[in-house]
Amino acid sequence: MTPAPRPAADARRLDRLIVTRPAPEAETWVKALREQGWPAEALPLIHIGEPESPDEKEGLRHWRAHWPQADAILFVSGAAVNHFFATGVAPPPIAHLRTRFWAPGPGTARLLAQALESLGIDTARIDTPTVDSAQFDSEHLWPLVASQVGPGRLVLIVRGASRGSLSASGTSDQAGAAAGGEVAGNGRDWLIQQCLALGARVEGCVAYARCPPKFTPNDEALVRAASDAGSAWLFSSSEALLPLRALTPAPDWSSASALVTHPRIGENAREAGFGRVLVTRPALSDVLRALESAWYRP
Repeated sequence: MTPAPRPAADARRLDRLIVTRPAPEAETWVKALREQGWPAEALPLIHIGEPESPDEKEGLRHWRAHWPQADAILFVSGAAVNHFFATGVAPPPIAHLRTRFWAPGPGTARLLAQALESLGIDTARIDTPTVDSAQFDSEHLWPLVASQVGPGRLVLIVRGASRGSLSASGTSDQAGAAAGGEVAGNGRDWLIQQCLALGARVEGCVAYARCPPKFTPNDEALVRAASDAGSAWLFSSSEALLPLRALTPAPDWSSASALVTHPRIGENAREAGFGRVLVTRPALSDVLRALESAWYRP
């Protein structure tokens, strides 16, 4: 007897959702997604560690001690906040403090608020896009902070450095070279150029290092199993795609889906070969809405 055809709705069934954020964020997201009934699994595709080069370490020590010299400090991620404030940060000169603190999204802003409160700094000094912004990125941050930038102003970019295969991300170094330090990367290129165009000086501070994972045989088996039509990958960084693209032989991603938290990541996911790419804002509530609209649970 010929089996009956599967209902069309089965094409929307999600059997596996791979969370690629760095640990321990990945585990936190997996727990939250599973509580909502989604079949989430953690496979961190970026490892976060300490800066490696002597120049980076010395730069971090310098800016931890002299951060009040900056008129504004952009923390590019939650990892930048956590690693910068991990130890040895000088107390602020409250009476004469002029520094503003920039965060591209609410998650980074939340961690930044905790760090500033521990130093007795008013969290009203944080500038970040509103929670209803279309995206959380440099382009949506800029209108809020442009008036703070001008000739003689110093903007410090606290960021990570890529190691191993992650260093081949294809981002431009032009802005970093123009600013006298390696501070470029994706939307930061654009924001840096806006600051330079208004006469500001831009400096970079490497607070952490991003490295590719070392796949175990079980990890590789999971990667290849998750290239089928019932699998979706959650990407919050374009760099997380690089370890997948470095695999030999390369998996065929044409049947799998990518759920991405920014259009730029979506472009990279399409280039990697993912057959279906959906864009959502990065907040958990937005990711859950995107999942509900595109799939049903097993």
